[in-house]
Amino acid sequence: MGRRGGAAAFMPNKVVFPGGSVDPGDAEVPLASPLPDPCRSRLDRAGEATPEALAAAAIRELWEETGQIAGARGTWSDAPPGWRDFAATGHRPEARHLRYVFRAITPPGRPRRFDARFFVLPAERLAGDPDDVSRGDGELRHLAWVELDAARKLDLPFVTAIALGEIAARLPDLSAPDRVPFLGPEEAVKDAARPPG
Repeated sequence: MGRRGGAAAFMPNKVVFPGGSVDPGDAEVPLASPLPDPCRSRLDRAGEATPEALAAAAIRELWEETGQIAGARGTWSDAPPGWRDFAATGHRPEARHLRYVFRAITPPGRPRRFDARFFVLPAERLAGDPDDVSRGDGELRHLAWVELDAARKLDLPFVTAIALGEIAARLPDLSAPDRVPFLGPEEAVKDAARPPG
């Protein structure tokens, strides 16, 4: 997890997972391995972007913000512009270990809205040292692996706290859930208005 900068237009100073939007080039990225089912079929029903573009975006954002590589060894000479630094590491993006575990849509009326998909990936499936975050682009500060109990005490966005709770409820199982929990706009409004406890 990492802390967003104070000048960020979206969720300033909040502690978040790496992530972001799907870039146009993500749909053209040849994955070294496909997303497994049921993750792929569930993502196929979950919006406008293809499952492959969503997986590629997750892998690219992880790389950009942390320097971590979810990839398999391989050459990649025709990488799109947003992927050239990743390709230069000698890896191709690998989706077979990603697990789609949570989805959330921002309630209407917020200045910035998102339709976020959350993935988990076992740390041992990362290429390289999982503690080396020296290649991150600086968008997230104070990058670190955080124990679940400690993470819950950080300054988290509401949706991140909900996602952590869903993931924690399933540990140590990182297989695809029987169903993907969904926090829709109506649920988010109700939960945000509910007093804690």
